[in-house]
Parts: sequence; C-alpha cells; structure tokens
Amino acid sequence: MKLMQTDKSDAKGKKAANLKKKFKPVKKGKQKTQPKDSDESDDEGIRPLKETRISDEPVPRKSKWTNRQRVLVLCARGINHRDRHLMRDLRTLMPHHRAEPKMERWKTLQVVNEMSEMKHCNKVMLFEGRRKRDLYMWLANATVGPSVKFLVENIHTMGEMKLTGNCLRGSRPLLSFSEEFTKQPHLLLIKELLVQIFGVPNHHPKSQPFIDRVITFTYLDNRIWYRHFQILSEDGGLTEVGPRFVMNPIKIFSGSFGGDPIWENPVYQSPAKHRQMLRKAASEKYLQKTKKKVDHELNVPKDTHKLTPYGDIFKGGLEERVKEVLKQEKQRSKEERERAKIEKRQKLMKQRDEMRKLKLANAKQSTKKKLPTKKEKMQKEREESDAKEQRKALKKGAKVQKGGKKKFDGKRGVSA
Repeated sequence: MKLMQTDKSDAKGKKAANLKKKFKPVKKGKQKTQPKDSDESDDEGIRPLKETRISDEPVPRKSKWTNRQRVLVLCARGINHRDRHLMRDLRTLMPHHRAEPKMERWKTLQVVNEMSEMKHCNKVMLFEGRRKRDLYMWLANATVGPSVKFLVENIHTMGEMKLTGNCLRGSRPLLSFSEEFTKQPHLLLIKELLVQIFGVPNHHPKSQPFIDRVITFTYLDNRIWYRHFQILSEDGGLTEVGPRFVMNPIKIFSGSFGGDPIWENPVYQSPAKHRQMLRKAASEKYLQKTKKKVDHELNVPKDTHKLTPYGDIFKGGLEERVKEVLKQEKQRSKEERERAKIEKRQKLMKQRDEMRKLKLANAKQSTKKKLPTKKEKMQKEREESDAKEQRKALKKGAKVQKGGKKKFDGKRGVSA
C-alpha cells in the first residue's frame, strides 16, 4: 500500500511539473530555444488530447430490431388457384416476409438457397404443386438447415370462408402450441421452425406494436392443424379470421432442401396412392355385388314350398267351393271370347295391310316408265337413220320409173 501511494505522489508531482512548464508566461520578443532532448523526456508519459471531449461525443444509437428474421415466401409453377390464394393470405399475415416470383419446375430446390441469400432471408416457405390437385409446403432454415416437407390438406382461404374476425394488418401474433409438441423430439424441432417463421419479430419496421391475434397449432391425427383467431377481449373471447389448413409432415432433412433424412412419417400415404386405393375399393364393391347377384340366381330354389296339387279342395264348405269354381269357369269363358275377338281383328288388319301393299306395288309398276339405256338409244338412232335412207332410196326409184328411157342428142344432150 505504501508503495502504491508513493507511486501516485510521484505521478502527481511529475504531472504538476509538466503542467507548470506548459503554461509558463512567454515574454514577447525572442523566445529561448530549449534543448530537444529535455522536451522529449518530459512528454513521454502524456497522451495527445482529443479534439472533442468524451461527454460531447454522440452516443451510438442501439437498434431495437434485434431479431432480424426475414422469410422468403414463394411457389413453384403448377399450383392451383386456391393454393395461390392461401399463399397470398399468409403473406398478408407475415409483415416480415419477402416475395419472389414463381420458380420454374426444371430448377432444383438448391436454387432456393441462392434466392434467399440474394433477398437476405433467413427462413424459406416454398409451395410446390402436383397435378393441379396436391399441395406440398417446405419450411426451411436457409443455407444451414434443417428443412421440413408437409402435405397441405383441407385448404380454406380467407376470401372463401368470409369469417367475421378482423385484425390489424402487421400486428404481432401470439403462437399457441398443444402439449404434444413438447413430448416428441421431431415435434420440438417443427415447433421451433414454426415459431421462427410465423412469429413476427419485435420492432420490425413493417410491424405494428400491438398483439390482437392468436395462431394455434394443434397436433391431432398425426397432423398439425393451423387456425388463426382475433382476440376480442382479455377474458379469452376469440373469433376466427382464417385461413384454415392442415399440415401432414412427411420428412425432416438435416440440410436446407436436402441432406440426410432425420425423421420420416411411417403412417404417411401419398394422395395419389390414396385415390388409387379408393378406386380399387369401389371396383371391388361392384364386383362383389355382381357376384352376389349371380350366386343368388344360381342357388334360388325353384319350389319354395312343396304343396299338394288338390289341397284347396278340402278348404271351406261345398257350396262355397262350387260358387268359386263356377266363377272361375265364367271368367275363363269370357277371357277366351275376348281373345278370339282380338285374334279376328288382328287377322283382318293384317289382310287389309297386305291388300294395301299389293295395290301400292301395282300402282308403282304402272306409273314407272323405264328409261332407255345408252345402247337402246344408239339402236333407235340407227334404226331411224336406216328408215330415212330407205325412204330416200324409194323416192329416187319412183322418179326414174315415171321418166322412162333416156335419149341422147348431139346438140342438147339427153332427151326423152
């Protein structure tokens, strides 16, 4: 302690001496030049003073937005209109998102990591469609991993349901998870990803400093059910805002959009296979029905009960049986007469129809004129030409006979 005190006193004494030397009054005129060695030895322990004091320096401002989570939300080509509306709804609920146009199908999923780096995003939400029916969702921690693949089912968008709930745009939500998320290890990992993606960071520039909504994630039937509610009162009054959908986890990968599979759902069945099973069950049901019908027709007994042919004779009294027999005979006679009349009428109708057909056929034959063929026309023309020539020849022969013999004179020529 004594040594420390002596050091302090020495240091104070030196400082005082140096200060006295510094602030000595200087006479006007020629200044005495002191030796350089003495100045250097005195100023060795003193640091040069700053231009501004520490108290005057501006205090570095601490940014309140420390949790700098940005989520890249995009989709691949080939998604349905309903899936596209779901993606738009999730974008409106996440003020910390970054949008990206549709990704081409031929590109690999590793390209998404480069996109996230270009957009300065930590997390990625990718929607992928198959056959315009099935929607798959990827949630990933960009570049590092892990990543989870879900099958999205039972989609209901906000515009489709038209619910009464309404919350402030850009407000921060409360995230509530069911108890089962703490029991299983793969659900713990999924919970952490969901918290980092759906949770809006505090003091985000695009967020509002209010909490007026709740997003619930419940694990039931090996699926995660997403619901979004508005907080009406502090007592716990809620109204649903939307959207609604169910996430069926398929696989968890160690890397971002790739790597070794950490966990795989043993109960998962692809939607294409599920539809195939339904079609097969429907076809089997139809085959079973047809088989039952055939078996029933083959095994049906022809005579259900073996009855005696004259068993009705011994029922009731004699008079009643006689009356019944007479009635039956009268009915049979009436039926036979009616049948005979109907048969006669049918025969007459058939005869009339046959007569009409014959008359029509005769009329057609008489009215029809046979058109001459080409050969017949040629023959007629030839016959007519021959007849004309014969007539001309006959006319010439008649003229010669009337004139008689011809005489020749020397002067006039021929004379009668």
